[in-house]
Amino acid sequence: MGRVYALNVVGTIPAELESLRYLANLNLQQNYLTGPVPSFIGKLTFMQYLTLSINSLSGPLPKEIGNLTDLRSLGIGSNNFTGELPEELGNLTKLEQLYIDSSGFSGPFPSTLSKLKNLEKLWASDNDFTGKIPDYLGTLTKLVELRFQGNSFQGPIPASLSNLSNLTSLRIGDIVNGSSSLAFISNLTSLNILILRNCKISDNLRTYSTFRTKLFTTRHSMFARFSRINKSMKGSDNTIYEVDAANLGVASYYVTRNTRWGVSNVGIFNDASSRNYVINSSQQFQNTLDSELFQTARMSPSSLRYYGLGLENGNYSVKLQFAEFAYPDSKTWESTGRRIFDIYVQGVLKEKNFDIRKAVGGKSFTAVNKIYNTIVSKNFLEIHLFWAGKGTCCIPTQGYYGPMISALSVTPNFTPTVRNGEPKKKSKAELYNLAGRPNVFSNAELKLATENFSSQNMVGEGGYGQVYKGKLPDGRVIAVKQLSQSSHQGKSEFVTEVATISAVQHRNLVKLHGCCIDSNTPLLVYEYLENGSLDRALFGSKSFNLDWPTRFEIVLGVARGLTYLHEESSVRIVHRDIKASNVLLDTDLTPKISDFGLAKLYDEKKTHISTKIAGTLGYLAPEYAMRGHLTEKADVFAFGVVALETVAGRPNTDNSREEDKIYLFEWAWTLYESGQALGIVDPKLKEFNEKEALRVICAALLCTQGSPHQRPSMSRVMAILAGDIEVTEVVTKPSYITEWQLRGGGDTSYATSSYYSGSTTGEFREKRETAPLNSYPGIAGRIDEGR
Repeated sequence: MGRVYALNVVGTIPAELESLRYLANLNLQQNYLTGPVPSFIGKLTFMQYLTLSINSLSGPLPKEIGNLTDLRSLGIGSNNFTGELPEELGNLTKLEQLYIDSSGFSGPFPSTLSKLKNLEKLWASDNDFTGKIPDYLGTLTKLVELRFQGNSFQGPIPASLSNLSNLTSLRIGDIVNGSSSLAFISNLTSLNILILRNCKISDNLRTYSTFRTKLFTTRHSMFARFSRINKSMKGSDNTIYEVDAANLGVASYYVTRNTRWGVSNVGIFNDASSRNYVINSSQQFQNTLDSELFQTARMSPSSLRYYGLGLENGNYSVKLQFAEFAYPDSKTWESTGRRIFDIYVQGVLKEKNFDIRKAVGGKSFTAVNKIYNTIVSKNFLEIHLFWAGKGTCCIPTQGYYGPMISALSVTPNFTPTVRNGEPKKKSKAELYNLAGRPNVFSNAELKLATENFSSQNMVGEGGYGQVYKGKLPDGRVIAVKQLSQSSHQGKSEFVTEVATISAVQHRNLVKLHGCCIDSNTPLLVYEYLENGSLDRALFGSKSFNLDWPTRFEIVLGVARGLTYLHEESSVRIVHRDIKASNVLLDTDLTPKISDFGLAKLYDEKKTHISTKIAGTLGYLAPEYAMRGHLTEKADVFAFGVVALETVAGRPNTDNSREEDKIYLFEWAWTLYESGQALGIVDPKLKEFNEKEALRVICAALLCTQGSPHQRPSMSRVMAILAGDIEVTEVVTKPSYITEWQLRGGGDTSYATSSYYSGSTTGEFREKRETAPLNSYPGIAGRIDEGR
């Protein structure tokens, strides 16, 4: 039977399916199906796997779904359902996986789900569930993954979760009220990922020694190879390579059980007949004594990242081992795609346009090693292989482009002071130092650097406070942000939060060097970026003459940074305040997102967003502005605004223009609906790539849909911008645009930089949507050209 998922099918679930009474696996995900789930679905009682995710299905979920008592996996996430979950779901006692994230459900979690004793994965994030987090979750002892972020649950987190000893990933967030204790984590000995965002935690993670030891293990090496067989391998030099057998998907990650290292993949292969990101060969490889090491390789269509976790700080040698699998006389060699990619170590570009084939003189099945020296600080190492589309002119074929690697090793250039494996008992102070503590500057240091916070050195003032330029004795130029209100945390908790933020590092994020806690108000120390903010560069009084390639790279860079924050970082972060003034440009005009994670440093009721929400009008998603419902999709909405501003070279509101052009999105939709979408492009651009510009415009319209469920994830936005998937013509103007027009226009504004300059305010006039949209930008697999 041919596949029926990701085919861009439009319409309702066909009635003909009712006759397929022996159907065991139905996957209709990633289409454009609308309307309700038909009640006849309950007649397909042989069904074991049912996936309806990533569509526009609406209405209540039929109670007849409870008749599918043989079901093992149910996926209905990313839809527009209404109402509560039917109690009949409790009949699915064989269910192992339940995915209901971003599906529109509301109300309390049904008590009948307590009968799902075989459940291993439960994803219920980004809905409007209310009431208490069910205490019975603690009885579902087979749970491995539990996600409960972005709802309206009341606290506290139930202590019964301590029974979930098999849990490896726990994500709970956005608890409405009631403080929660961390005592339940003491028994979660299998846990690798813990995210407790906005949960009003009443105690400190370091109190719980079992979990603390697990988090703060320090090592001094890592060795990884890639194989379908879960077996380590000894190299000719007696190095033991751990196996990386994870079957990574489109946007996914894997962390070893002992948290020694991790890997993440982003991207989707065009024309992918199989979701296979590992390639094998039985050939003997030349130029190596370890041919077996190269017979399996991990590949990616876009981005591969490897992370060394808990490494002792110091100088290291990083050895990356590659070999090309292609035959010179085969169709593989004639492919329009080229395996040319960039290599970054600790965010530093080590190889630009690295070509495995060229490096070995055009030979296949020949090993080549690349060795780099690097410095590990904060006990963390990142190796990033990134395909930028170099050498690709047309539609590549799966497997013939993007980064590929066979093995890697990381070894210290110093005598280690710690052993690999679990640490021996240490004092609390020693463990604290191993946790990745940020640089803590003294107030005297920063006063000296900024000339006593001289007004001459003040470069901006925004919602979070004043920003000063400074210079440290070692020559580093820094930006010192003086927070406008005291954090409601103690000093140690503040430092812990700053450590979390400073560990989030990416070339499209402003680097946080550290903090100061001995001044009257907390200070944050960032890298300084000479070229200021994107809004100044685009439409400030001294705007830059940004050509199209630069603008396109800026849009891509912001998308990469958000993808990392939402999907790749070990700490999931919703920025909350994406805008052109929070995108800063370095000397090469590389964009870097600033102010990410700052909301974590404040009491939930007194955040910048809550008290000064008008400071970022024009970038606010409707559901966040009207209901305070915050998910990653609020950032996606704001990204769409920034992307369109970058194309148009103007702010989203400009009262100096003709009436029909004052509001950027209103004007953009008028042009789009008349088939003149490119009319929005900045007239200062004498030349631009029309296909790239149209992709950015369509992505912006998709990102700013009224319903969060109709906006794509940022990894999907990346694929749209890169041309891997296409936004089709199935686009409907959001109702908030129509309402603005009926009301004679809205009042929006853009805020100037909270990093460099002041901010303006205005009255937010968007109305809550009265009905879901009928359709939204469609997505189809296609590549117009390389990135």
